[in-house]
Amino acid sequence: MKDPQSWLTLARVPGLHAGRLGPVGDPLALVCESRGALAALGFGTAAIDALRNPRARELARDEAWLAAPRRRLVTWGAVDYPPLLASIADAPLVLFVEGDAAALSLPQLAIVGSRNPTRLGRDTAELFARHLAVAGLVITSGLALGIDSAAHCGALVAHGRTIAVMGCGLDSIYPRENAALAGEVAASGALVSDLPAGTPPLRQHFPRRNRIISGLTVGTLVVEAALQSGSLITARLAAEQGREVFAIPGSIHNPMARGCHRLIRQGAKLVETADDIFGELGALIEGLREEARAETTDAHEVSGPALDKDYEILLDALGFAPAGIDALVARTGLAADAIASMLLILELGGRVAQQAGGLYCRRLAGK
Repeated sequence: MKDPQSWLTLARVPGLHAGRLGPVGDPLALVCESRGALAALGFGTAAIDALRNPRARELARDEAWLAAPRRRLVTWGAVDYPPLLASIADAPLVLFVEGDAAALSLPQLAIVGSRNPTRLGRDTAELFARHLAVAGLVITSGLALGIDSAAHCGALVAHGRTIAVMGCGLDSIYPRENAALAGEVAASGALVSDLPAGTPPLRQHFPRRNRIISGLTVGTLVVEAALQSGSLITARLAAEQGREVFAIPGSIHNPMARGCHRLIRQGAKLVETADDIFGELGALIEGLREEARAETTDAHEVSGPALDKDYEILLDALGFAPAGIDALVARTGLAADAIASMLLILELGGRVAQQAGGLYCRRLAGK
């Protein structure tokens, strides 16, 4: 890499992104400009100080982080800078990456949502991530608790790739509860941030994190989100960047569904199955769809995969005659919300089919 210290200096300049380059063109030229020239370009005092007087201790901290295996800088204008991200107006000049930097240029779908989802929402996020990862899409999210974590886990279960974009420096993991998950994500895909080492997870950092999530991806799927939600910020940024926005509807009684309902009213694509996403993305994943169907068929032969005990109980109680959730609660003793979640998983796996009136029945193999 040409002049890594200069790139590390640029990474610590407040408010600097590709859209601020203007006539300069080459970002590295900013490091050589005089204070007067920088002021004439519209840079404020804090930005000028960061460019003209970089702190040696901070640069040394970044260099120490980069010295570990599988860590690197991806810089603006480099051949491995992700092209989709490069097309947004405020693209970061520097990305800190732990893992496989090449994954950043692969076709990605963002899955985001509430940090406090329902069980059904968490299961839905994981199942969609699993199916989409099998189809060859990289699953990108923000490593937050709730829907983000479920999305990463779904991709990992499918042995697919997943990317976590962080709202802090990569020398610390936030939230701490996801430290083990972060390690798995780095091993299968990548951890990414435009924030240098030592940057804490402050509230103001997450909108800039969200614009990277949407900027890297061809579309954003919102699974559950309240009306005041960072996920809606990601969806708005995706729309502004010309990317597809998808939303899964929910119960009118679920406050976590209201953000998704608002997005649908504003023009987001209503999603019920993974095919709804495949249909919109079209040519980008042409050829991957048949691969996903083939793997799904292989995974569900006549007898189907082994199921947990509760799933076996539920299928035995369901039989092949249509039944509703209330009847299944009475037959199995399982909770209604647990049955609803299990039925969704069985439906996505081709084991049950939903019929009119909210009834379900088992599906015959191959039907």
